[in-house]
Amino acid sequence: MDDPYAALLPVVVVAFLSPLLVGLLPARARVPQVVVLLLGGVIIGPQMLDWSSQASVVLLSDLGLGFLFLFAGYELDPAIMRQRAGRLAIGAWCTSLVVAVALVFVVAAPATSQALAAGSIALTTTALGVLLPVLRDAGQLGTRFGTAVFAVGAVGELGPIVAMALLLGSRRSGAAAVLLVVFAVVAVLLALLPTKIRLPRTEAVLLRSEHGTGQTTVRLTLVLLVALLAAAASLGFDAVLGAFLAGMILRRWAPGDVEKLEEKMDVIGWGVFIPVFFVSSGMGLDIDSIGKEPWMPFVFLALLLVVRSGPVLAWFRRALAGGERVQVALYSATTLPLLVALTKLAVDDGVMSRSVAAALVGAGVLSVLVFPIAAHRLGDRDRAALGSPPE
Repeated sequence: MDDPYAALLPVVVVAFLSPLLVGLLPARARVPQVVVLLLGGVIIGPQMLDWSSQASVVLLSDLGLGFLFLFAGYELDPAIMRQRAGRLAIGAWCTSLVVAVALVFVVAAPATSQALAAGSIALTTTALGVLLPVLRDAGQLGTRFGTAVFAVGAVGELGPIVAMALLLGSRRSGAAAVLLVVFAVVAVLLALLPTKIRLPRTEAVLLRSEHGTGQTTVRLTLVLLVALLAAAASLGFDAVLGAFLAGMILRRWAPGDVEKLEEKMDVIGWGVFIPVFFVSSGMGLDIDSIGKEPWMPFVFLALLLVVRSGPVLAWFRRALAGGERVQVALYSATTLPLLVALTKLAVDDGVMSRSVAAALVGAGVLSVLVFPIAAHRLGDRDRAALGSPPE
C-alpha cells in the first residue's frame, strides 16, 4: 500500500479492540490479550482480509519486540538466582534444553545445526509475563510456591535468550561466547555506574524534569534501550539480547519516582509498541500450513509439556509437595510472548520455516489456554482437600 496510515489503521484498531473483547468475555472463558492480538493480525493480514502487512509496520513492530524484552529483563531479579529455587530452576532449564535437542533431532531431523538449535530453544521458553498476574492475583508472589514459579519463569526467559545469542547469532559459537562475556561485563559495569559515579547537579536536573514536558527518565530509558539494541546487533547478536540487558540495567538505574516510571513505560510499551508487534506477528503466521496439518500444534504442545514440565518435576521433587510441584510444572510449560519473538527471529534468520513457526505459536496459544487453568484447578482441589476455600 502507498498510504502508510491506511495500512497502520487496521493494526491500531485491533490493538484497541483486543482488551475490550477480552473484558467482554465471561471470567472463566477469558484468554490472554496476546491471543486476541495474534488472531486479529491473522484476520487483517495478507492471508485473510489483506488490509495490512508486516512490512507496513516493521519499525513499530521492532520497537515493540525491544520493549517486550526490556520488560522481561526488568522483571528478572538476579538475586533469585542465588536462592535454592533459582538453582533448581537453572538445573531444570538446562535439562530441558538437552531433552529438547534430543526430541527435535529424533522427531524433526532438522537439516542444519542452527535449525536444530532454533527448534530446541523455542521449546524451552516460559511466559513469566503471563504467570506474574496469576500469582499476584492469588497473593502467592511471596510464598515458597510463588518463588518457585517466579524462578522457573525467569530462567525460562533468560536461558533461551542467552542460548539464542550463543547458537543463533551470525558468529561461530566460540567467538559468540567470548563476545557474550564481553557484552555481559559491559552491561554489569553500566548497571554499577550510578552507584560509583555521583553527579548531584545532573541528577537534580534529571529528577526535576522527570514529569511534565521533560520526561527525562523515560527518555533515558529509550536511550538505554536503543543503544544496547544497536550494540547487540553490531556484535552479531540478535537485538533482543540488548533489550533484555537494558531491562536488567534499568532495574538498577531507575531514578526518581520508580513506580511512576514503571507506569509510564507500561503506557508506552503496552499502549503503543508491543501490541503492534503481536498484531504484526499474527499477520506473518502461515495459517495455511496449520490448516493442512492441524495436528502439528498439538504435537508441539505435547513436546512443550515433556520438555519443560518433566525436568521441573524431577528437580523440584524435594523442594515442593506433590500437588504444588505439578502446578509449577504446568506453569513452566506455559509460553507465548517469548515463543512468538524467538520464532519470528528464527524465521527472519532463515533457520526455521514459516510452517514450523506457525505450529509452534499455535502450541503456545494452546499452552496459555490450557496449562494455567489446569494448574489453578489443581490448586483449588488441593485447598479443598485441606479444608481451605478455593480461590
